[in-house]
Amino acid sequence: MSFKSLRDLLAPRTATRAPLTTVPAAAPAAPSAPAARPADGEVLLETAGLTKAYAGADGELPVLSGIDLKVRAGEIVALLGKSGSGKSTLLRCLAGLIPPSSGTVRYRGTPLTGANPGTAMVFQTFALLPWLTVQQNVELGLEARGVAPKERAGAAVRAIDLIGLDGFESAYPKELSGGMRQRVGFARALVVEPDVLMMDEPFSALDVLTAENLRGELMELWESGQFPTRAVVLVTHNIEEAVLMADRIVVLGARPYGTIRETVEITLDRPRDRDSAAFDELVDRVYRIMTGRPKETRLPGRADAVQPDRRTVANTPLPGATVDGLSGLAGMIAHRGGRCDLAGLADELALDIDDMLPQVDALDLLGFAEISGNDLVLTDTGAAFADADVQESKTVFAAAALDVPLVKLIANSLRGNPGTVVRAGFFRDLLAHHYTSEQVDRQLETATDWGRYAELFGYDAAPQEYRLDEGAELPR
Repeated sequence: MSFKSLRDLLAPRTATRAPLTTVPAAAPAAPSAPAARPADGEVLLETAGLTKAYAGADGELPVLSGIDLKVRAGEIVALLGKSGSGKSTLLRCLAGLIPPSSGTVRYRGTPLTGANPGTAMVFQTFALLPWLTVQQNVELGLEARGVAPKERAGAAVRAIDLIGLDGFESAYPKELSGGMRQRVGFARALVVEPDVLMMDEPFSALDVLTAENLRGELMELWESGQFPTRAVVLVTHNIEEAVLMADRIVVLGARPYGTIRETVEITLDRPRDRDSAAFDELVDRVYRIMTGRPKETRLPGRADAVQPDRRTVANTPLPGATVDGLSGLAGMIAHRGGRCDLAGLADELALDIDDMLPQVDALDLLGFAEISGNDLVLTDTGAAFADADVQESKTVFAAAALDVPLVKLIANSLRGNPGTVVRAGFFRDLLAHHYTSEQVDRQLETATDWGRYAELFGYDAAPQEYRLDEGAELPR
């Protein structure tokens, strides 16, 4: 059975359908149920001035800043952004799983002080308990709410039927494919009939065909009008997925911390045609928003003067792109006359656009390419890099890399001291003021890759030491 069976399963029901289960009013863990289902357009979730920061070496590391967002009944909202933009953190704040550092999160007008009683979560990694059967996994949420065993068993069976896993009630997670495991995750979330279903990149751990099938069935279930939830908030890094599923896309920017860069309303009829010009136009628009440069800031007290942001280690994170990766993209653009439509190139390579964004960001950061409309265009320096032989390309790359704050920091720490070393821990301590430990690892990994290729410095992994080779001369 698939999601398509929903119509057969619930055909006799109307908008006032019987719930999958009824949570006893006396259950101590059960949230107080709303008196009526919210009408389309009613605000279910709202954030005002939401800021989230985590403890760092010398204070708090901001992840989100000044987020104002409303989620209304009857809509699917996609939170879209690059890695590090804070989209998953925002989702967890909406679900009440983590508290904001400042600002408020409200569910149907009431500020949250703990877990949100009106939401349920579907995770990227399935998060099933391997020692429980499918049915037992689905019953977990109801059990926590104090629902009687007989009633929760019936509700779980109906939810399992709903998502197309009837016949697998007694199976264990290890017996299921990735797609089937994620269906269990959906059933476990839907069985409690939340007002808002929260999905954190629920398709990213699946193969392409399984993900496409599950997305399609989920959207058919939503369009049927019998979806047992009133709104959906989807976290994704996939532009096409957001345009395909969402009514509204909230694009988060990540420099230096997560803010709402722009909100895009999607008015295309469903089911949506990926091959239509309107669909492509929306994908290109969102792509331009995601790759656009941060706005310039005005000088205090002077309305007519603007000052570009000064690039620092804190506000200029390195994208996760290797030299081979960014060099390969530069070469492809050069072979197409120095300009290419990135969406077209992604289709040609059977990739999602977002798979190429780290390389695009790297070319932009190094001054090798710039965005012009929907196209990525090589600069003169970028063209020289793409066309150079190995040794010449190292020279061009070295000059560009020394304008990147973290690479420059490492190189200048060694300048004038050939044969001496600087421990990686020194740079980790500096980066820890602005990044989480995981982000610090990624930043240093990329900077090391770039610096080694450019022969700006060497790195010994065992003692974790950077060094300037004897006879090495840094570009000035």
